[in-house]
Amino acid sequence: MSIRRVCFQLQLKPGLIAAYTARHAAVWPEMLQALKSSGWNNYSLFLRPDGLLIGYFETDNLEEAQARMAATDVNARWQAEMSGFFEDLNGAPDEGFLQLTEVFNLEDQLAAAGPALTQSKSLGD
Repeated sequence: MSIRRVCFQLQLKPGLIAAYTARHAAVWPEMLQALKSSGWNNYSLFLRPDGLLIGYFETDNLEEAQARMAATDVNARWQAEMSGFFEDLNGAPDEGFLQLTEVFNLEDQLAAAGPALTQSKSLGD
């Protein structure tokens, strides 16, 4: 089973950046547990001063992870509270985000180049 890396972006409304940041300083424990048990692993959010929000997480299956979260009561409450923070949102924040395409991953390329790296290293000795 391979792990899928998911990166997404959302845009916060300028006047709500501080409130959004404060809300994420102490996410409800029930929400944290729901994310983890639903398969949202190594989940991080990054925020630019102008409100550009970049999220990253790893999962076995994005659609299943989203469906498991959608089935929880805590997620419905959290998404209802969070939806007002974003500009141009199509649906709930955890489903309406713009998914970004991964174009480079160091570990993947090192693994693929493994034999070539070993050969070039021994030639350089």
